[in-house]
Amino acid sequence: MFDQLRKNVSKLIKKITITDVSPKSVAKITKELNDILIKNEVAVVTADAICENLTSILLKTEHARFSNPKPLVLSSLREVLLDILSPKKKVDLLEKVEESKKKNTPLTIAFFGVNGVGKTLSIAKLGKMLQDKGYSCVFAAGDTFRAGSIQQLQKHGEKLGIRVIAQTYGSDAAAVAFDAVNHAISKNIDVVLIDTAGRIETSSNLMAELQKICKVVEPDLRIFVGDALTGNALVSQVTLFNEKIGIDASILNKIDADVKGGASVSVTHISNSPIIFLGKGQEYKDIEPFSPEFIVNNIIPAK
Repeated sequence: MFDQLRKNVSKLIKKITITDVSPKSVAKITKELNDILIKNEVAVVTADAICENLTSILLKTEHARFSNPKPLVLSSLREVLLDILSPKKKVDLLEKVEESKKKNTPLTIAFFGVNGVGKTLSIAKLGKMLQDKGYSCVFAAGDTFRAGSIQQLQKHGEKLGIRVIAQTYGSDAAAVAFDAVNHAISKNIDVVLIDTAGRIETSSNLMAELQKICKVVEPDLRIFVGDALTGNALVSQVTLFNEKIGIDASILNKIDADVKGGASVSVTHISNSPIIFLGKGQEYKDIEPFSPEFIVNNIIPAK
């Protein structure tokens, strides 16, 4: 995981031979770091932010001349990456469920993303996780566009014992979501998880449908689901969805197979919202809470 990025950063640190931390020496380090980050699919704007923040920390930190600067660069880079991966906006899913329960209203979550990123499986994984925590759920089959999508969600629902609210293909996705919310209200169900059709950047009609779902049901959380292996394409997807509907949080799948790691570093910074879960396999148990420390530990080489 992140092998390529970690090795490149490690090589950069080993090459540092400066004996004095100055604007000129720091600029040399950050220029090479910027190239490394971009080559490993970190968004340009994120790479620039990392380098600017690193420069600021290094130049204001006391450092004895002729002493080894490598530990300072490592610790400073670690600090910068942790900050990039830890937005001010926090989302605690279980806390959100509890807040809704106190109001006697279901927590409504809508999931968005392009085709093939594991959106439906992520919904099933979260449904299972919530069940294990003692919460009741209902699925809304809001992907009425892709052939087989409703059956796919229904199959997960059958395995998990979770009710799926569905209509026919071609029906109004917003109406399906609305029915699911009303069902949850009438049955005192804790959480509504709404599946949606996978979008592509050029599909304006499907994006309009997504916006309609948000207008009709006003979801409490709008979660973007992405595939870490898509690299730079993931950054453009996050940017588009954030502009069109606003992203509250993200789930990243296939992160365990990502040798570059750039997408993981960029998503939080680009959307200004947290990654809350990582998907690492095909089983319902293969989802875990996101940890900035986990990502950084896989990038910064051991001292």
